[in-house]
Amino acid sequence: MNEIKGIIFDMDNTLLSSSINFATMKEAVFSYLTEKKILSESMDIDKLTTGMLIDRAMETGSMSVDNITEVWKIVESIEVVGMQGAKLEQGVLPLLEQLVGKYTLVVITNNAMKAAQTALTENHILHYFDLVIGRESMSAMKPSPASFHAVLEQFDHIASEQWLSIGDSWIDGKASGDAGIAFIAYRADSSKLKAMGVTPLANIHHIEELANYIRG
Repeated sequence: MNEIKGIIFDMDNTLLSSSINFATMKEAVFSYLTEKKILSESMDIDKLTTGMLIDRAMETGSMSVDNITEVWKIVESIEVVGMQGAKLEQGVLPLLEQLVGKYTLVVITNNAMKAAQTALTENHILHYFDLVIGRESMSAMKPSPASFHAVLEQFDHIASEQWLSIGDSWIDGKASGDAGIAFIAYRADSSKLKAMGVTPLANIHHIEELANYIRG
């Protein structure tokens, strides 16, 4: 394995133990979009994320400014509830203490930037990271690799093979892999990863196990 120089973290249920109900979020967004006749009720949404649903709606050309505003209000309202009282995943702090100053550390989250910065600040870990990317900073959300490509461009002294990413969902692995960055799954659903064509280096159950994969 190449010498690792940079690590990209997902936030929800990787760094922080949040309780955002993503299934409820997707259903609420889908309900809104079908009610407004922007998407068809017959659409199969099983393999789509909320972000992908919104992308599909935007592609129709039928989304007004008000529709866009309202759909993101739905997303944000569910995020706010789910992020209330979010605490660090066990082992995150000692891991970051071990990594800081030795590696370039980045957070990529589909959450709103303000929510991400607030949660990381409240848990006293924002200062460990060289960069935090929230959805407003992305041209497309995960599972698109756009935000990972942005990291590669910003830190162009680090090759893609010298990065490692970690996250709990297939969308993290898909985005990472499509950017040429190796992926470690954290307490992820192995069957879901396989179904979505994501093959991680490993599926770890304790965040501190990440250290085993970054030693040169």
